[in-house]
Amino acid sequence: MASYTIQEINAIIKGELIGNTDILIEGPEQLKNAKNHHITFIGSAKYAKLWETTEASAAVINDNLNIEPGDNRALIKVPNADLAMAKILEMFSPPTPEFEVEIHPTAVIHETVVIGGGCKIGANCYIGPNVVLGDEVTLYPNVCIFDETIIGDSTTIWSGTVIRERCIIGSHCIFHTNVSIGADGFGYRPSDDGRGLTKIPQIGNVVIGHYVEIGANSCVDRAKFSATIIGDGCKIDNLVQIAHNSVMGRSCIMAGHSGLAGSVTLGDGVIIGGSASIKDHTTIESGATVGAGSGVIGDVKAGQTVLGYPAQDSREMLKQWVALKRLTKK
Repeated sequence: MASYTIQEINAIIKGELIGNTDILIEGPEQLKNAKNHHITFIGSAKYAKLWETTEASAAVINDNLNIEPGDNRALIKVPNADLAMAKILEMFSPPTPEFEVEIHPTAVIHETVVIGGGCKIGANCYIGPNVVLGDEVTLYPNVCIFDETIIGDSTTIWSGTVIRERCIIGSHCIFHTNVSIGADGFGYRPSDDGRGLTKIPQIGNVVIGHYVEIGANSCVDRAKFSATIIGDGCKIDNLVQIAHNSVMGRSCIMAGHSGLAGSVTLGDGVIIGGSASIKDHTTIESGATVGAGSGVIGDVKAGQTVLGYPAQDSREMLKQWVALKRLTKK
């Protein structure tokens, strides 16, 4: 197990070291659970009082907090404790699962597949005709990549993920376990005889940009025509549904169990809270935020925050909730 002095940690995060400790740091931990060999984090005044009771010998804190380190304890002041925490987590991050061979003999790889340098392909993977893998692509066991899909450099795909035919995936992406990319969009119409439903063919694809991360069991459906698009830098949580022909701009965030219906358009930097639902053919402009559990049935302006079901401007919705609370007290 790796261990570091407080000076070595400060050299990485480049903060202001206050106090000192001779205890080697063996890992990060939250305030309540930390022991004396841990470093912890304090990002707001709300948690500052817990420094007195935690057993941690060191903490990374926001530089606007006024806390005394104490005996044989150290604080590192930084502009943003969360970002510093990310660097420290990298220092203590355990290694990823190892590959005994770069390409496992049980992998089924069509003869037309193009494999870049340094790729790793785990047991029981399937790679179909005319697939192109860039350099340093990692496919963990039981990944399926279907025909004519292109995957960029340094993308990591975890077990159980299925990427359907003709999809285009950027570089430095991470797809966690059981992600579905390019399944048919949900399109049906009543049949002519009125006795059933007619499936609408979904002949488009999915295009995913660079540095996109998609959480476990999330789905991105292929387009009816053209493409379902996820822009560079988007981060998608577990159990998220992105329907056919939706378009996400750059650096959008979708929290768990949220969903976009068909042909939704998100601008850049949109934040969708957990369990929020977005109606089809809706546009949410750049910088907007949709609160958790909200139901969006109309367009949202740039920079606006909406809440509720149906979603409304957050200030108006909060006024309504206050008014309803007053009424129930009478």
